[in-house]
Amino acid sequence: MFDVIFAPGSVAFVSALVLMLFIGAVQLLGLGGDWAELDSDIDGDASIDMLGWLGFGQVPLLILLVVFLSIFGVLGLCVQQAAHDWRGAALGGWIAVPAVALASLPLTGLAVRGIARLLPRDLTTAVPIESLIGTTARIVIGRAAPGSPARAQAHDAYGQVHYVMVEPDSPGQSFEQGEAVLLIRREGETFRAISWGDHRLPRLED
Repeated sequence: MFDVIFAPGSVAFVSALVLMLFIGAVQLLGLGGDWAELDSDIDGDASIDMLGWLGFGQVPLLILLVVFLSIFGVLGLCVQQAAHDWRGAALGGWIAVPAVALASLPLTGLAVRGIARLLPRDLTTAVPIESLIGTTARIVIGRAAPGSPARAQAHDAYGQVHYVMVEPDSPGQSFEQGEAVLLIRREGETFRAISWGDHRLPRLED
């Protein structure tokens, strides 16, 4: 198996799997912004039926990319392993890569259509992320402090869920997990916010 993985003709397939894992790690750490911002803007025009068949517009573009990379990488290594078992050596990249890429396209379309039926509807329609300014959000992962944003959940006017990075607008302020905040402006991929609700109000002792 290692002979196949490290074969020159398998570089593209291994790289695809590494890139797929990197994208997943970035999203898991909350550094990739909102998936809805990467939604495809392609319409269902007859001139782009092929793109629709491949899954464009059915899921966020980032999910489509991850699915293709996964299928391309795994299928490519399987083909190389089969070639190695049959002829004693993996195929050259100039043969394997185009062939596997073509075979991966219909498989990606099938997989994306299945995923689209499982995803919540709020991940299938893109809205301007700036529309979240003026709405409330709740810190769901981490503790937000100046220079150290935390992940928060917000809802737009249509009830769609967005996960954004938030940090306090005022120096010395911090937001704890579970705290409600008001998004007041956006700087790059991070929202500035002020405290909202009774999270920090003192409690009356009996």
